[in-house]
Amino acid sequence: MTGRRHGKAEQGNAPSRLRQPAQFADAEKGTTWERGPLDIIIANGSSEPIYEQIARQIKGAIMAGELAEGDPLPSIRALANDLRISVITTKRAYAELEEAGFIDTVQGKGSFVAGGNLELLREERLRQVEAHLARAVAEATAAGIGPADLHAMLDLLLEED
Repeated sequence: MTGRRHGKAEQGNAPSRLRQPAQFADAEKGTTWERGPLDIIIANGSSEPIYEQIARQIKGAIMAGELAEGDPLPSIRALANDLRISVITTKRAYAELEEAGFIDTVQGKGSFVAGGNLELLREERLRQVEAHLARAVAEATAAGIGPADLHAMLDLLLEED
C-alpha cells in the first residue's frame, strides 16, 4: 500500500496521515482528511456510501465533543479536494448533517456545528446505547444467559463505575 507524504512515496499498512493545518492522504484502502480535531477516514472498500462515512464521522466528532458549537467545518470544496472525492458527495453529507440538525450552513460563510442541539445529542446517544444493549441481549440469549444473570452482570458493571 502506498501513501503520500509531502509528495514522497511511502510504504505502509495504513493510510498515511500528514501533520499540516489541512491534510490528506490517500491509499488503496482509504483516504484521510485531518484538520484540527476533525479526522475523516474514507474506506473505499466499504459497502457504506462515502457520503454516509463522512456524515457518520462528523456526527461522531460532534457527539464526542471533539467539535463544539460554532466550530467551522471545512468548506464542501476543500473537503472534496482533500479527500479526492466529488463535491456532490461532500455536499450530500453536509445536507444530511444539516437536515439532522447537527450543522448549520450560512451562505457565503460556510458550515458550522449547530448550536442548541444538546437534546438532539442526548437522543442520538440514547439510540446508540439502546443498540449496544440490544446486541448484548442477543449475545446473552445466544449464549444461554437468562435475564436474571444478564441483570446481575449489568449491575456489577454499573457498580464498577
